This record gives sequence, structure tokens and C-alpha cells, in this order.
Amino acid sequence: MSDALAKMLTLLPAETAHRTALMGLKSGFGPRANTPADPVLKTALAGLELAHPVGLAAGFDKNAEAPDALLNAGFGFVEVGAVTPLPQAGNPQPRLFRLRQDKAVINRMGFNNEGLDAVKARLEARQDNPSKAEGPVGVNLGANKDSEDRANDYAILLKALSGLADFFTVNISSPNTPGLRTLQSGDALDELLKKVNDARWAEPVFLKVAPDLETADIEAIVKAVETHALSGLIVSNTTLARPESLQSRHKDEAGGLSGLPLKTRSTEILRQFRRLTGPDLPIIGVGGVDGPDAAYAKIRAGADAIQLYTALVYQGPGLALKIRDGLAERLKADGFERLSDAVGVDV
Repeated sequence: MSDALAKMLTLLPAETAHRTALMGLKSGFGPRANTPADPVLKTALAGLELAHPVGLAAGFDKNAEAPDALLNAGFGFVEVGAVTPLPQAGNPQPRLFRLRQDKAVINRMGFNNEGLDAVKARLEARQDNPSKAEGPVGVNLGANKDSEDRANDYAILLKALSGLADFFTVNISSPNTPGLRTLQSGDALDELLKKVNDARWAEPVFLKVAPDLETADIEAIVKAVETHALSGLIVSNTTLARPESLQSRHKDEAGGLSGLPLKTRSTEILRQFRRLTGPDLPIIGVGGVDGPDAAYAKIRAGADAIQLYTALVYQGPGLALKIRDGLAERLKADGFERLSDAVGVDV
């Protein structure tokens, strides 16, 4: 799928466009990375070897339908999901809104997905595919809205999917499942991470956090991650905040805001996490990554790798390769011999 065609999809209703784009990628119409990544971009992330650090965030391929097409399109790693133990329809439509003037999106999808069994079947089939693409594929884990034990939902998913993915993300920061974000603090977080550790196998496990955190929240999360020896953090999810700068007619819709307006806040939160964790804990930076400059800013603020999603809505899937190559240029221009040398230099 060319970037021009992807931009034409923005004329369709948002969910229809998303589904069409995914079907196009599955059918082989996506861009392809015909040149390898510059060696300056090679890096390690919690034991994962990345040819380059530009990843796709969860939410685009919820049901693990096209991870190989997305890797072939130029992403260094791909995160599918969020998946929940039971299939879930999500919130009523409309629930996805483009904020064109703001280069942003508001969603209140509500973890709509086909459930564990469907995603597991696709990942199992992928293991047996000799032509699968190179690059790590992770799974974003969520809890069912009506679950009586949400912490146990994450344990169920980890036990069922271990061995089928390269990493997992415990997503407790979506604003669209009522009460989910309460798992980010206090005894609830400790109980969750204990269950996660009991269920996990060999793969890295990341914790995905919200940008709507105070300093005390950040300190508590860092302590919990260190206590329970999680592999790393993903900073950050969508925000409930509504900056005064928003201009689009959908700016007051309920849900999580992503895209360009989140760039500054998510980068500052990332910087705070890096200050507290020191240099060793792997961190993936997400939020407002719309080009090489934004990706480079995340790296310099403490991200070992970055993810994007919303900018694809406006620029198309070829953006991954543009960021990849532009990031290499910026690293070399500043005299860095490898990506890891630039991580956190602005902290």
C-alpha cells in the first residue's frame, strides 16, 4: 500500500479505513524494505536483537493478522494486540475519531479483539511458516471489561502464549476499560506483578504506563518494576488530557488522545522515568512520533527503542522506513557510532 493510497483512506470512516489498510497489508500491497538498516541502528532491547529501533505500537494489528507484512514494511519490531482472554466487542461505535487539524486521534475502542484462542492460533501458524519475516513480534495483553479478576487475566494470557511471541506487554494504562488504570498503583500493582512473574516464562515482559502520572506515581512504578524484576517499560499510552491547543471538532470526544499533541508530555514522562531508573532498564518510547526528529528526541530522552501508530494514519506505512533512515542520519551527524550511545544523553 503506497503512502498516497493510505492518505486516500482518510476519506473513509476511521474504523473502515483501518480495516481496509490492514486487509491491504495482508494482501501484499504494503511497502517493502528493500535495503537493510544502517548498522549504526543495531541495538539490543531486553535481550532482543533489533536491526533498528523503530517499532509498531499495539492497536493497529489487534488480532495478529499481519505481523509479517508489517515487519516487511520496514518496522524493526511489531507489537500485536491488545488481546484479552475472551473475545470482546469493545465500546459502541463511533469510537475512533481523527483530529485532522491536530494530527491526532481519539479512541475509546475498549480492547475490541477476537480473544486469546484466535490470536494463539495465528501465532502458532506463524511459527510453522518458513517464510515469516525477520524481527521480534510481541503481544500486548489486556483484561476483559467484565473480568472478576483482572490480574489473573494477564496470567492466563502469559501462560497460554509463552513460546509464541518474542516479548509481552502488560497493558494496564488504557483509559477505555473502566478501572483498569487503578492497577498502576499500590497493592494492586504489586499483586498484578506477582501474578505476572508466576506466569511468565522466558520472554521479556514490559509494563505499559500512562502519560497522566504524577511524580509520586512514577516513583512507585519504578520501585515496583525493580522489585518484581520486570524486563522494561513502555512510556506511554494515550492521554485523557485535552491540551488547549486542540482545534479539531472531535477534540471533546471521550477516550484516549494520541498523536502530535502527546509528543511533548510523553517525552517528558519518559525523561522522568529514565532519570529514576538509571541507564540500564530498557524503555520503549511512544507518543507523537511523527518523523525522524521526534524519534531522535525520544532516544535522547532515554528510549532504547520507539514505537508509533497514529502518525501512520496521516502519513502512511512508508513512514517507518523514513524514520529509520532519518534516525541513522541524525546519529551519524552528531558523531554517535551506535544507537545505544545516544540513549538518554539529554537526561
